[in-house]
Amino acid sequence: MNYRLTFNLFAKMLAGISVFMAVLGLGALIDAQMGEPRAIRAEWALLISATAGSLIGGGIWWWCRKPRKLFGRREAMLLVAMSWIGGAFLAALPFFLWAHLNFNPLHAQPDHPFLNPVNCYFEAMSGLSTTGSTILTDISAVPMSLLVWRAMTQWLGGLGIVVLFVAVLPSLGAGGKKMFQVEAPGPKPEGVLPGIRQAARMLWLIYLGLTITETIALRLTGMNWAEALCHTFATLATGGFSTENASLAHFGPGAQIVTMVFMIAAGINFALYFQVLRGKPLSIFRDTELRVYLMCIAVAAVLVIGSVYFMARPITTTAGQEVENSLSNAVQYGLFTTISIQTTTGFCNADFNQWPFLAKAVLLMLMFIGGSAGSTGGGIKVVRIWLTFKIMWAALERAFRPNVVRSIKINSRPVDPEMRLDVIAYVLGVVVLFGAGAGLYMVLEPADKIDFTTAATTSAATLFNIGPGLARVGATENYAWFTDASKVVMSVFMAVGRLEVFAILVLLSPRFWRGN
Repeated sequence: MNYRLTFNLFAKMLAGISVFMAVLGLGALIDAQMGEPRAIRAEWALLISATAGSLIGGGIWWWCRKPRKLFGRREAMLLVAMSWIGGAFLAALPFFLWAHLNFNPLHAQPDHPFLNPVNCYFEAMSGLSTTGSTILTDISAVPMSLLVWRAMTQWLGGLGIVVLFVAVLPSLGAGGKKMFQVEAPGPKPEGVLPGIRQAARMLWLIYLGLTITETIALRLTGMNWAEALCHTFATLATGGFSTENASLAHFGPGAQIVTMVFMIAAGINFALYFQVLRGKPLSIFRDTELRVYLMCIAVAAVLVIGSVYFMARPITTTAGQEVENSLSNAVQYGLFTTISIQTTTGFCNADFNQWPFLAKAVLLMLMFIGGSAGSTGGGIKVVRIWLTFKIMWAALERAFRPNVVRSIKINSRPVDPEMRLDVIAYVLGVVVLFGAGAGLYMVLEPADKIDFTTAATTSAATLFNIGPGLARVGATENYAWFTDASKVVMSVFMAVGRLEVFAILVLLSPRFWRGN
């Protein structure tokens, strides 16, 4: 294991994150000088954190300077895991410092969640993993600069800080391909460009283009620039952090429509966008996963909207208001929630905890499915679900027609046996982890505070990077009431889910550390 090179690159990663914090800190300092009330001491929290990250990163880099250039798959997996686990510590520092620097009696909150370092780490990991679960009980009381940083952690984690690293660091060389394959969401990505650095760079340019477009669109709906930027970061990363306690219900239908469009876009394989830019727009219509993804949204939306429309009570928004259960309102709230859960974004505009069983059952199923491979969405991924059904159907056919040999294809290309095994192993692994998580939360929490629905959907919401669940972690709830032990487990689950299980779990194997 080439530890020196791995830590050398990790140090540069910390320095890169510190640059983003420093820019936001300087912006907050300007706001504070202009009397912005929500910038109280946030500027110092960000600037101190940026300085600390730079010093720590610089120290590690100096200690590991002039490393050997050998960079294998094990080094790539270790670096990716370190980037999320260690990066979350640095990303959490501004939250912790702000809570402890905020000693002005007019603004002091002695019971603020960020006073607890476990809560800060949970929030930071929720951001980098694009989960969107939060321990904040009053989001609007947090300075806007910290809310921008909170949303930016999701944006950085969306296509991946490692993919960004590969795109901009020329010295990585051949190791970039290994890092890209380990970190990139979904099954092994098909080649977007001949060079892996060029591929990562193109994906981030597409990501940046969508960011600019959505920010302007949300600004035109009435959001201010900071709100538009935060919700854009959270949308394209399928993260779901909002600047308001009521999430998107705080804003008008225009903002919700724009958000729905870009949530769907974020759940599509980004390689398809590149094909369009290359002048091959028809290729997207031939993509099996895209058709299945859109079909899932359409069918689920019809079921959810119908279930909501025929329930005998008004629709309750996340702002606590009751609206008439008309067909237009059922479509507005049902479609938005369906898209948000399918893409694993986690934005809410209605309290779906109060919806009928059918609607909640459909939403729970969508949590497992998630977005497309190569998208920023979480979940098992549409292509894996589709392949699993095709593998099961092929096995069923062999039971009564053992002499028939039928290849399994995706996009008219046969799927090799190794990929089939990988898909089955992954699906089995996440199902086992989902059950283990639900059991752990039932054990770690007092019996009078948790029920099976809460435990099960907490496990799904964190492992599949959804954000909200059902019951006590529903659309209008938060995760502040859990014990610290449960929050640590959730943080691990969020990282495991974001890095597709194996990139984290391999660290538990002794052979990983001593193998060649």
